Amino acid sequence: MPTTQPTGPLATLHARPELDPRYSDPAAEPTPWEAAARRLAGAEVAWIVTVRPDGRPHATPMVPVVGADAAYFHTGATEVKHANLHANPRVLVLAGDTAWESGLDVVLEGVATPVTDQAVLEQVAGLYRARWDGRWRLDARDGTLSDDGIVSVVFEVRPDRSYAYAKGDPFGQTRFRF
Repeated sequence: MPTTQPTGPLATLHARPELDPRYSDPAAEPTPWEAAARRLAGAEVAWIVTVRPDGRPHATPMVPVVGADAAYFHTGATEVKHANLHANPRVLVLAGDTAWESGLDVVLEGVATPVTDQAVLEQVAGLYRARWDGRWRLDARDGTLSDDGIVSVVFEVRPDRSYAYAKGDPFGQTRFRF
C-alpha cells in the first residue's frame, strides 16, 4: 500500500497530545494536533513573545504563516523583536482570542532561527501571498523578503513544546510532546 505524505500546517511534526487533568474538565478530551496546527495557521494575527537582553518580556502582534514543519514570521532588522532574538532566540507564538466560552488558544514555544535559504524564502513568500489580501507582495531576494523596498528578515520557529487551551464546555488543556 503506498504511503502518503502528511499535508496541512505542521503536518510533518509527530506530536503526541496529552490532556492535563489539573486544568481540564473531567469530560474534556485532548485536542488533536491537527486542530491546534489549523488554529495557528488560520490566525490572521498572532502574538510573538521575546525576551529583551535585560530580561524584560516583549510581546507584539504579527502575521504568521505556517508550513508543513514550522511557523514563520518576518520583521525588520531595526525592530525590537529582531534585537531580542539576536540576544535570545527563544520565543512563544500565541494564537487565540479573548472569548471565554468558546474557541481554541494555541501556544507554540521554540527557537526562532533566521532563514536565508532562497528556496525556503520563496516558499514563505508564497505562503504570505496565498493567505494575505495582496497588501504584502513579498519577494525573496538576497536572503530576505522585500516588499516595495522594505526589507524583512524571516524567522522559522519549530516547536519544542506546544499547548492548546479548549474553552467552553468542556474546558481542556492539552500539551503536545514532540
